[in-house]
Amino acid sequence: MPSISFEKWTSQRQRALDEIEAAHRSVGGSQRGRRYTTQQINQAFAVLLSSQFQGYCRELHSECADHFVQSVTSLPLRAALHILLVQNRKLDKGNPNPGNLGSDYNRFGLPFWDVIISHDGRNQLRRDALEDLNNWRNAIAHQDFDRKLLGSTVLRLGYVRSWRTACQHLAATFDQVMRLHLLAINGNSPW
Repeated sequence: MPSISFEKWTSQRQRALDEIEAAHRSVGGSQRGRRYTTQQINQAFAVLLSSQFQGYCRELHSECADHFVQSVTSLPLRAALHILLVQNRKLDKGNPNPGNLGSDYNRFGLPFWDVIISHDGRNQLRRDALEDLNNWRNAIAHQDFDRKLLGSTVLRLGYVRSWRTACQHLAATFDQVMRLHLLAINGNSPW
């Protein structure tokens, strides 16, 4: 059984991403070839993907924090521990880049990216793709294209689709890894 966060990722959040991809098709068509009019949609798609993934990661982190503290019997201690897990969380204000994700999820007592990559070696490439997505997201949001991104300042739909696939796989892995980690800590499955 997946987390509530993952269920939302695979339903509501995917529908939002499907909608922008449908908008892309309606403007640019589905045939091969250059689509100069779709550049703004590609950029919007990348920013939306980053924001939806950030929302998923933040919600999963909150879900994990709620479960993590359940084994603490003292209510004041439980409340204090919960605050420590979510206070100044980078995902509340920053991008879902590998550094911010590691910083926030390491609070649960695991070397987050080491475990994610050991779970599936392909996650190293997915982590790199997530870094590329966030570099593009920042370039778009801050309108700073001075440096070339992925060898170009033109964002192609294929890149966004590959980042979406990487995020889908990472989301599933995050859900599985955190379930197993919390199970090992508390002795019961969080979801």
